[in-house]
Amino acid sequence: MADTLVLRALRGNAKLLDLSGKKLRRVPKAVGRLRELNRLLLRNNQIAELPAELQALNNLTELNLGNNSLESLPEVLKHLRKLRKLHLFGNKLDKLSPSVFEWLDNLVFLNLCNNKLTTLPEELYRLAELKYLNVNNNQLESIPSKLCVLQRLCELHLANNELKSLPHEIGYLTNLKKLSVARNQIQELPEELCVLRNLKVLDVAGNQLSIFPTKLLELKLEEFYFEQNPLLKKHLISSIQQNEVLTLQEITARYILDELKYNSLKATFKYYPKARKILDHASICAVCKKSFLNTWLECVNFVDVTKEISMTSPACIVPVRVLLCSYKCFNQSGHQYYGIAVL
Repeated sequence: MADTLVLRALRGNAKLLDLSGKKLRRVPKAVGRLRELNRLLLRNNQIAELPAELQALNNLTELNLGNNSLESLPEVLKHLRKLRKLHLFGNKLDKLSPSVFEWLDNLVFLNLCNNKLTTLPEELYRLAELKYLNVNNNQLESIPSKLCVLQRLCELHLANNELKSLPHEIGYLTNLKKLSVARNQIQELPEELCVLRNLKVLDVAGNQLSIFPTKLLELKLEEFYFEQNPLLKKHLISSIQQNEVLTLQEITARYILDELKYNSLKATFKYYPKARKILDHASICAVCKKSFLNTWLECVNFVDVTKEISMTSPACIVPVRVLLCSYKCFNQSGHQYYGIAVL
């Protein structure tokens, strides 16, 4: 049956060949003679390897190998330079050959969900045109920070893995609109996540999160999923500490940061790059609005996000991290910030 379909395609100089669900164990070598082919659909078969003849498909833009028996990434793929969509879901992949991605610089869509991947190669960063990446339902414990240089990436799906954290470099994914990391083991979201001004959908349900980043509400989210996380609850605890002892570095940093607001040190400060790099990590006190260097007192603000974000969970209050510069500010009346204590 498959050979008959290939023969018909050859006669008609076809641009589409659909061999899905044909119980194929191998791809007919004659497919390599279809030089005008744009789309090759091979999903729902038992294919474990690809013939070298496929490298002749210079016009192929879409290849669907979903639900097959591939255990490794076929090297022949690197010759398909015009490929834009690549489906590899539902195979037995436990690793990806880095060399393949060196040549797929036109790829915009990559689906790797439902495999056995434990790592992703750094070479994925070479896919400069990539807009959609799905690695759901694998065994990833981390993702390479170089993945975050994919400036065109709009959707990143990492649900149902074993991730414990996200790289701080995620803030470089400036065009990201949808991020799904549901059902992992993530304990804390990086603050850099909140600079993603184009992010519309954030799914962090089913992780180990207790609190959210300080600038969560600066995101222009339309959908936010956070259920099944061990979020902090309110327990009123008074602080008996009224003062703190600041280090010399902290005292100096606070003085410089305060002076920089009035431009009195800016002209001189440019000659001290190391000092400037240190002060770039300063925070702003949520009470007095003054800058400080080190995280002095971590608090939490329980925020009603119902009016801000479309919710699927009946819960509407989320704990958001707040940083204060001193116990003096913490003990000041009029704010709604709670200290975080280990009970």
